[in-house]
Amino acid sequence: MPRRHLHMIGAAEAALRAPLREMRTTLDVRQDFPPEVLAEAQQAVRSPRLPALDATDLPFLTIDPPTSTDLDQAMHLARRPGGGYRVHYAIADIAAFVIPGGALDTEAHRRVTTLYFPDTRVLLHPPLLSEGAASLLPDQTCPALLWRIDLDVEGRAVATDVRRALVRSRAKLDYASVQRQIDAGTAEEPLALLKDIGRLREALEQGRGGISLNVPEQEIVERDGAYFLSYRAPLPADGWNAQISLLTGMAAADLMTSTGTGILRTLPRAPDGAVGRLRRSAKALHIDWPHHVAYAELVRSLDPTRPDHAAFLQDCTTLLRGAGYTVFQDGDVPEPAVHAAVADEYTHCTAPLRRLVDRYAGELCVAAVAGERPPEWVTAALPRIATEMAEGSRRANAVERECVDLIEAALLKDRVGEVFDAWVVDVQEHEPAVGTVHLEDPAVVARIEGGSQPLPLGERLRVRLTQAEPGTAKVLFAPA
Repeated sequence: MPRRHLHMIGAAEAALRAPLREMRTTLDVRQDFPPEVLAEAQQAVRSPRLPALDATDLPFLTIDPPTSTDLDQAMHLARRPGGGYRVHYAIADIAAFVIPGGALDTEAHRRVTTLYFPDTRVLLHPPLLSEGAASLLPDQTCPALLWRIDLDVEGRAVATDVRRALVRSRAKLDYASVQRQIDAGTAEEPLALLKDIGRLREALEQGRGGISLNVPEQEIVERDGAYFLSYRAPLPADGWNAQISLLTGMAAADLMTSTGTGILRTLPRAPDGAVGRLRRSAKALHIDWPHHVAYAELVRSLDPTRPDHAAFLQDCTTLLRGAGYTVFQDGDVPEPAVHAAVADEYTHCTAPLRRLVDRYAGELCVAAVAGERPPEWVTAALPRIATEMAEGSRRANAVERECVDLIEAALLKDRVGEVFDAWVVDVQEHEPAVGTVHLEDPAVVARIEGGSQPLPLGERLRVRLTQAEPGTAKVLFAPA
């Protein structure tokens, strides 16, 4: 599910970079890898555990941002004789390089997930693996978990298989080029089918009450010492590609529940108060949300290329809070264990280069299809994995919050004392003069305090910026 993406464009020594480095120190985020981890990675590259099955005849392709080199997934799409579709989805097999209990494994359990900062990434695995030997780079033969999911003519999964295989990607594509080819009608069938399958899966998602947030990426552009905020709106191809990953995560959850051992990604339904807060945010951004229109229906109607809609979609990520991992063993499948946004049982299994739990989920699925018991090192670690992933999520959320605070302060640091139009979107129950405001321009959400009267919840308010200093003071407003 989407997170708030932040990407900074600017000079290498832009003023924002020093506070970002300080932030990583404060959060105890280590970028470099210990020598013993790097030594084990070098040895793993020389002698990985390779599978016997050779599937390099399938012309796989990857779809990622242009600069990405840690490529977890590659796909090949085809029509099935008699109707329907066949999805081959190769997932990088990092387990072919990692020895359970070894230095690489221990470091991965410490890091848990790749962390994304506006100016850099802090990788889960050494780049020698995650951006090299284990990555599904074009024209490189790699070990992978090869999923084969057969769909009927309406896009429903009717058969699933997953096993280890050698694969070879033929092309590294990006979302913009994929969209251009499909729109122009020049895409060859394996790629052209992405639109057909993606739309079928989106229709099924809507039918079961699920929703995918097309959250725009925020770019912080530095020009002449000033910072500007812009959005990169996701393309339809982004959503179609995401549907293949969601399909695989749902298929993996089905395999786990059928064997009675697994780890699911779960999300409770959002409380009424969270939806009410979003309604106030929609009002602040002048987005028409009639009371008879459901949240999911509204989100599907939004245009992420519009700044006001883009800002609201960013706010919608608050409904994803509370997601976690649910472990079950010995047939004790929890009920219910549904991810509210997916509206079905679901697990993380398609990004093992960037997320620890996916390596374990892949092992469980391979064992389920083979009719074998999962490796002992997998089942023994499952309860610990859930705890580690929860801690990793908290750290990622902390990084996100600190980055947003830092960047908003950078955007507004020269405007302290100015008055802005805003809407009050939240008020503290026990301190009604303290709350949260959403500015009309720029689209900043920040704390407000210092007034003598209760804040008018859901109403427009003129506010004065009282502090904004990157790395020192978060953005703070007071009633004007």
